[in-house]
Amino acid sequence: MKLLVICVGHRMPDWVDAGVQEFVRRMPRDAATQIIEVKAEPRTQGKPVEVLMEAERVRIEAAIPPRARIVALDERGDDLTTVALAGRLRRWRADGDDVVLLIGGPDGLSPALKSRAHELIRLSSLTLPHALARLLLVEALYRAVSLEANHPYHRE
Repeated sequence: MKLLVICVGHRMPDWVDAGVQEFVRRMPRDAATQIIEVKAEPRTQGKPVEVLMEAERVRIEAAIPPRARIVALDERGDDLTTVALAGRLRRWRADGDDVVLLIGGPDGLSPALKSRAHELIRLSSLTLPHALARLLLVEALYRAVSLEANHPYHRE
């Protein structure tokens, strides 16, 4: 299984890039993780939010490989514990498809993209900056993979 994190936006602060790359580097081969950045649509005066999200949807969909399980991050998604995320990883691995996790732009993901997703999850009830959401997601994936491998990374 391969994990692809498709994020809207680029040019993250150095501390975000360093943290994300550290957790990506630590991931085991059977859960190799790749970050794919897609360009955010410029937020110019007068452009409706729907138009912005649609442009980003097209870019995101172009980056999704065929036959991948799509998991969208959304504030209304399932609220998972680390143990529950580890269980999802186990199920995704058993299904055999690559898993794509989507992080939207400033306005979130388009409704069409969310409806295409196999599942919706959320990282927090708090509003998170996109840079922090990216780092938090890869850390959570690493923690869940470590738990599945019986590494003493997680404490209940």
